[in-house]
Amino acid sequence: MSKRPGVRLAFDVGRARIGVASCDEQAILCTPVETIYRDKRGNEHLYDVDDLIDEYQPMEIIVGLPKNMDGTEGISARDARNFARQVSLRHRNIGVRLVDERLTTVSAHRTLHEAGRTERTHRSVVDQVSAILILELALDIEETTGHPPGEQVSRKGPHGGHI
Repeated sequence: MSKRPGVRLAFDVGRARIGVASCDEQAILCTPVETIYRDKRGNEHLYDVDDLIDEYQPMEIIVGLPKNMDGTEGISARDARNFARQVSLRHRNIGVRLVDERLTTVSAHRTLHEAGRTERTHRSVVDQVSAILILELALDIEETTGHPPGEQVSRKGPHGGHI
């Protein structure tokens, strides 16, 4: 199987921070981009997201969906879905996909610990590493299955009409 060429941006959505990663045009190399600090009172952080999308011009956006270990969705998953929907509505020309990201944050912490980073020093980059892991997972799924990964974010309202 193969992957579609094109730059992608991945977002690891947390309560306080959003990690961002990108891949190259050939969808081979994933790299950290930055950590966006969330606006707790509103959606000002979406302007930072908009700026990154304008800068990188991705063909697709991947948002990590933090499901519980039993596959159910809690508050964090609803938050990620809301973020993905907001991005999708703001950037209608770019597909937004949700990819199950169970254990990526745990893996990111382990990776940084194994690299010699202490908990205190890796807090600023752990979200970016998580975004890289989400993007690598999405690209692996696409390469293995030959289909875009995860779930396409719908732009339809709750009763089927477009928003």
